[in-house]
Amino acid sequence: MRLRFTKMHGIGNDFVMIDAISQKVNLTGDDARKLADRHFGVGCDQVLVVETPRNPDMDFRYRIFNHDGSEVENCGNGARCFAVFVRQRGLTAKSTIKVETLGGPMTLTVRDDSQVTVDMGVPRLQPDQIPFEADTQANVYSLQVKKKDFEISAVSMGNPHAVCIVNDLAHYPVEKYGPRIESHPRFPNRVNAGFMEVLSRSEISLRVYERGAGETIACGTGACAAVVSGILRGELDKHVLVNLRGGQLEIEWEGAGKPVIMTGPVKTVFHGQTRI
Repeated sequence: MRLRFTKMHGIGNDFVMIDAISQKVNLTGDDARKLADRHFGVGCDQVLVVETPRNPDMDFRYRIFNHDGSEVENCGNGARCFAVFVRQRGLTAKSTIKVETLGGPMTLTVRDDSQVTVDMGVPRLQPDQIPFEADTQANVYSLQVKKKDFEISAVSMGNPHAVCIVNDLAHYPVEKYGPRIESHPRFPNRVNAGFMEVLSRSEISLRVYERGAGETIACGTGACAAVVSGILRGELDKHVLVNLRGGQLEIEWEGAGKPVIMTGPVKTVFHGQTRI
């Protein structure tokens, strides 16, 4: 199977984008894992496959495969890349695009300044919707990891996140604790582990150990979850600049029952063909 693809990134979180509308594609998780391999494939954090929608009210549907081939629900940086990709491919001329994902519908707006704004939907905080094993909903939960206690917030942005506040983020051992939180048994579908340093009420720094991908240099849904967590804890205001190792995102959340709005840049790296 020969595939045309586009390599893109959102502040360093990189993707192989595949148009499954104008070419015949039958991509498996194993195929995605081979494409994502940085030594023997194209190389990326995630593979995104754009398809026709099942819901007639939507413009597109896309599927998201992690670096390890597992299929996941949502990806914020990938959503922004998707919006630019479908316009580049001539699949739509719309600047506001509605898309189905496994994590639910999203609305994306491509702005004149090449930034993309994404309505990420209302964050899910009830434990059974994350999913997370807890008796009642709370803003902060205690999570024991190898005899170390973490105070986390559990948030779903269509995919599950555990967010903790740390000091000296640049030197924090994310590579040690990230995998242990990711696979913690209280998260039955595993979890993305976010480590946040609060710089002020309107700015944070963030590192994320992503489920199925390891630490990435940017995570859009992780940025959204971190800001929701900080607001719930009373640490942040409603509009926050998020510093990730790959760049910056602007996140806004008005509070309970309101959607999280994410804005950030997109970059097309190259177009190519490969055989699976």
